[in-house]
Amino acid sequence: MISLLDTARKFLDIPGFNWKSLIIGFTVANFLFDSYVKYRQIRCVKANGNRVPKELAKYDINTDTVVKSSKYSVSKLKFSILAGLYDCVENIAFFHYDVLPKLWLKSGSYLNCLVKYVPFLTKWVQGSLISQSLAFMGLFMGVSIILSIPVKYYQNFVLEESYGFNKLTIKLWVTDTIKQFALTCVLGGPILAAFLKIMDYYGDSFMYHLSVFIFAVQIFFIIVYPKFIQPFFNTLTPLEDGDLKNAIEKLALKNKFPLDKLYVIDGSKRSGHSNAYFMGLPWGSKQIVIFDTLIEHSTVDEVVAVLGHEIGHWKLNHTTKLMTIGELHMFMIFTIFSVFIKNRSFYNSFGFGLPNGITEMPAMIGFLLFGDVLKPLDAVMEFVMNLITRIYEYQADRFAAEQGLSNDLKTALVVLHKENLSSLVVDSLYSAKEYNHPTLGERVAAIDAYLTESKKEQ
Repeated sequence: MISLLDTARKFLDIPGFNWKSLIIGFTVANFLFDSYVKYRQIRCVKANGNRVPKELAKYDINTDTVVKSSKYSVSKLKFSILAGLYDCVENIAFFHYDVLPKLWLKSGSYLNCLVKYVPFLTKWVQGSLISQSLAFMGLFMGVSIILSIPVKYYQNFVLEESYGFNKLTIKLWVTDTIKQFALTCVLGGPILAAFLKIMDYYGDSFMYHLSVFIFAVQIFFIIVYPKFIQPFFNTLTPLEDGDLKNAIEKLALKNKFPLDKLYVIDGSKRSGHSNAYFMGLPWGSKQIVIFDTLIEHSTVDEVVAVLGHEIGHWKLNHTTKLMTIGELHMFMIFTIFSVFIKNRSFYNSFGFGLPNGITEMPAMIGFLLFGDVLKPLDAVMEFVMNLITRIYEYQADRFAAEQGLSNDLKTALVVLHKENLSSLVVDSLYSAKEYNHPTLGERVAAIDAYLTESKKEQ
């Protein structure tokens, strides 16, 4: 394998090759394809969005809800296209004006200033690519956050606000952003340093060790997130004794689900959207977290049916399977990146070399730029992963139906779609690219098909 990678490295390291033009081409093509897919969905919603699909006709979905959900869907799609254009222009501007090498040089100068005032840091900071990479990422994230402010402000305080979903205040939005940046620096800094150290220490075989490291990081965050990170943003309150708690515990006991705690999360402090999820290692005890908005808008039986679906994911090992697929995907990415990590022509195309006088080929920069090289592959992987997760969703729905929760699950899904103003009609290409869940109509039809099949077998 190493010899094959060596051949690929020599083949792709073409002096004078303009990688920048190629990546700009990928960026534009990705934006145009995304926009085309969203345009198809806009056209689909406008043509069919004011009527209820026949498979949903028997459910309580009034005309006002259908019209409002169609308007919300079209508004989100139009905004998404404009936000995509903003990102595309931003990326091209970064490449055209050599922003990355300028930030790299600036991060080096900041570190030099730092050691003047804190001399004992000299041996760890001066001349260290890892230290400069950390400083660069801090600058890069800061610039990215500032540039994203107009888009995020409009999304929360104009678009979501106009449809009654936004519960954020300006103060909470600002403090959330500061907390996210601080936590990324405190937790992400050491992880990034270890990430870069592994690449440097293990040379051409770094992809094996880095894959193991990333898996360990995932496990770390699964353990740490509920106790130490989530409390910075949300309050988890134990679910009160009553019918809902008793019904969930009964369902968990029936399926030998390792339920540890039941929590209600104050999701309504930021958004009117509803959800529920599990926390915990795939093979360990679990905590169920239910949004307060889900409890507010759904009956006890409907909430239990939603959690029956989630228990189905656990029972069928979907989380473990997706983690395994994710690990294989990361290993593939690291292996392909090993072809580019020392590609001089690749770095030179983006200003890392003459005339800026940057002699290093920093792996951190290479990995950032490599993400743009991967755009075509990522587009294919998006379709593949959506297909896999949609299959898993059907299986989890079937599991819930086998528990006798089919009718409540169907009404719960309808309620969730109504409360979230999700589109009831979906273009096939848009669904394949953007939906990792089947559409509401597809899920209801699949549950009905299972019920028909069960009656025939009886």
